[in-house]
Amino acid sequence: MIARNITDAPVRVLIVDDSATMRAMVSHTLSQDPAIQVIGTADGPQMARDMIKALNPDVITLDIEMPGMNGLEFLEKIMRLRPMPVVMLSTLTGRGAEATIKALELGAFDCYEKPQQTFGSGGGQDLARLVRAAATSRVRPRFVPAPVRPQGDYVPREDALIAIGSSTGGVETLIELLSGFPANCPPTVIVQHMPESYVPTFAARLDRLSAPHVSVARSGAPMQAGHVYVAPGGSHHCEIIGSTLRRCRLVADEKMSGHRPSVDRLFQSVARCAGASAVGAILTGMGADGAAGLKMMKDRGAMTIGQDEDSCVVYGMPAAAKQIGAVTVQLPLSRIAARLLQECRA
Repeated sequence: MIARNITDAPVRVLIVDDSATMRAMVSHTLSQDPAIQVIGTADGPQMARDMIKALNPDVITLDIEMPGMNGLEFLEKIMRLRPMPVVMLSTLTGRGAEATIKALELGAFDCYEKPQQTFGSGGGQDLARLVRAAATSRVRPRFVPAPVRPQGDYVPREDALIAIGSSTGGVETLIELLSGFPANCPPTVIVQHMPESYVPTFAARLDRLSAPHVSVARSGAPMQAGHVYVAPGGSHHCEIIGSTLRRCRLVADEKMSGHRPSVDRLFQSVARCAGASAVGAILTGMGADGAAGLKMMKDRGAMTIGQDEDSCVVYGMPAAAKQIGAVTVQLPLSRIAARLLQECRA
């Protein structure tokens, strides 16, 4: 794990984009934040390589679409040869879900849709906040999924249910976590904070890399062994209802804990319908969404797991849960899948 020491010094940022206009716009926007120092701009990977060596930035903003070597290819080289926090900026991140998910899987801290002409109201502050958070994040060695293989003689309890919440850093984290699940895993439901348009691509990616079947949750879908359900983003929360025949329910409602779907909303519904037969896990992410819901699960008798600080990209959500006593046990990511399965074994 690599993490920047938190000091009073400003975050030193290198901007990489083939558009001079965009380089100037992003540079001007980030420079408005006194906690950020733009130390240089590069028009492509070749110039960026030299500037990284010479300037040693804390964070890079990187365009996906560039001539010669595109941003994804350059990101892969960065994360393999000199890992550091990278925020992807591109118009492609708004419509190219496959590219976005690939960037996050490669280890990008997050993706931000750059504006067509200028940053809208609050857009500059949102980007600056993302860059500041990236500077204090942990850069993990990339997890390379192994080919999916059938797994042993695992049999889950009939009443078992797994609920998982994650945010920043969750794409690569969930890929690694689900790689440890057998094809007949307990019914599992996930809330991952991401834009609605990215969720189908992400679920399809998880499905290709995992032994269980992974799909986007839909209202009325029964909770079945061997299935993992990813909450759709945007306009609905995802809940689990029913004490014996459990089903997904999508609810159009206000944001909870600043999010929709909310991890808190999922965990609270699981606490009500499954109680001690459920297991909850809160993974890497900024903020505190999921902490209160995990506490409710624990109070109803459920086993609750928090990802430990060293294996988190951002130790925010698990830290908030631990602080209020919602976490029964804290584990590194490499041990969480096995513990979830153990708690649900018949």
